[in-house]
This record gives sequence, C-alpha cells and structure tokens, in this order.
Amino acid sequence: MVLFSPLEQFSIFPILSFSVLFIDISITNASITSFIALSSFFFVYYFLTLFNLTIVPLRWQLVFENLYETTTNLVCDNVGFQGQKYFPFIFTLFFFILISNLSGLAPYSFTTTSHLIQTLFLAYTVFIGVIIICIKIHGFHMLSLFLPGGTSLFLAFLLVPIEIISYIFKPISLGIRLFANMMAGHTLLKVIVGFAWAMINTGGILLIMHVIPLFVLVILFGLELAVSLIQAYVFTVLSCIYINDALVLH
Repeated sequence: MVLFSPLEQFSIFPILSFSVLFIDISITNASITSFIALSSFFFVYYFLTLFNLTIVPLRWQLVFENLYETTTNLVCDNVGFQGQKYFPFIFTLFFFILISNLSGLAPYSFTTTSHLIQTLFLAYTVFIGVIIICIKIHGFHMLSLFLPGGTSLFLAFLLVPIEIISYIFKPISLGIRLFANMMAGHTLLKVIVGFAWAMINTGGILLIMHVIPLFVLVILFGLELAVSLIQAYVFTVLSCIYINDALVLH
C-alpha cells in the first residue's frame, strides 16, 4: 500500500456491498472501525465485570478507572456540578474518539477520525446538543450569547454578526482540528515506512542505512500515541466548555 501513496490508508472501500430502495447501505472499512470503537466500550466493561471489579485494581481495571477519573475531572473542572448529568455522553465521546485515534496505528487498520466528515459529524452532534440544552434552559434569552451585556446600540450592529459567525465556526474548527492532526500524523508515519521500504528494495549501503528511518519511525509512533490521547482530550475539553457556555450563557 505504501508503495503507491501514503494517502491510500484513508481510502474508504466496501466490504459488503448492497442497497435498499436505491440507498447504498454497504458495510465499509470505515463503518466496521466505527462499530469496533463503539463496541469496545461495552467489551471492556463486560471484560471487567467478568473478572470481577476488585478493590485492588487489575491492570485493565486501572486503565479504565483512570479514563473514568480523567473524564470526571474534565466535567467537574469545565462544567461543574450541574453538568454531571451529561457525564455519560462526555465519557462515551472521549472513549470513542480515543479508540478511533489509536486504532489507526495498528497495521492495515483504518482511522475514522482522519476523515473530515467523521470529525465534523462528531463536532456538530455536540453543537446541536449544546443548542438544544441552551434553548431548553434559557429559551429566547439564549440570544444574549450574541450580545454581551452593556453593549451600546452602535457596537451591537458590529458585534452581533461577529459573535454569530464565531459561534457558527466553533464546531467547524473543532472538527478540523481533530481531522488535521490525525491525518497529518498518520500520513507522516506512512511516508517514513515507505521511505524505509524503498531503501530496503534498493539494496547495497541503503539496505543497512534503512535502520535510520525505522528508528525515527519508533520515535514518531510514540509521539503519535501521545497526539491521539491529547486530541481526544482537547476535543472533550472543548465540548465541556461549550456545554458550560450553554448552561450559564457565557
């Protein structure tokens, strides 16, 4: 795959092709990866309950508890006590994005978060939910988001359009940030792998020198692991901030 283009890893292709009433509902590599990311949440929970949750946590239980504690701190720090009821959604969002980011690092796998349509879907899901929360709590008063208190009538004509445009672009920037980081990191890894493979095929002194890009690859792989975790964390933090804005009308 890397012999042709490092971007081929982002290609979506059907595994099972079929349609219903002219609607294509084929099962693709992207849908399978998304299903694995969603089902992994329930698999981990079932795995932990199968081996019993203990006071002294096992290795997998410790990882799961750390993820749970990290998400709890996110909600408490950025939303507060009144946002505790949104914890299940935030935890599921964080876990899904994290697994989606990390799954792309496995050989012959697929990274759903490296596609803009997937990250924008997640971002707009959060954005629409925030709007619904804001309308439900504040009603018509939610329009005060676009007009800061104490603003004069003259400045209102300037600030309101700017605030509306800024508000509309929040989910776009949220989705593009995740997409750009995942796509750039995975592309760089494929480029270096392809470079090392080309050196091996060339032979001679380059066959010996191919260990240099492989060494760089190991370093970048560790960096990409960190980026995957950080991007899931950043996406979740911003989602918590948007929910908090809807609750208190910042």
